[in-house]
Amino acid sequence: MHPPLTPPPSLLSHWFVSPRAVSVFPDFDAVGGSDLILEVLGALLTIVLVFSLLMLLVSVIAWALGASTGNLQTTARGRTGVLVSLAGATLAGGAVVWMNWLIDLGGTL
Repeated sequence: MHPPLTPPPSLLSHWFVSPRAVSVFPDFDAVGGSDLILEVLGALLTIVLVFSLLMLLVSVIAWALGASTGNLQTTARGRTGVLVSLAGATLAGGAVVWMNWLIDLGGTL
């Protein structure tokens, strides 16, 4: 019977690393132009929130006009626009909170 195959000791130390020896964290300074990326993301978030507000105003007006004139299609489209604009604003604002939570969670692992 043959002895079991085992890798050389140098490879074993490379494969099996103690969990306490591993330190993984996001290094935002490693990416060149990270300040510019953060500025662009902040500007995009602002644009999304402004367009959500404008969409909310237009949809509320359409919903009110449709309801006052008895036009069911305009009322339904206005109501859908209100829900979509609120969902978009919630997702845009929640994405920042969720990303910060994930970064904090990653630091504790």
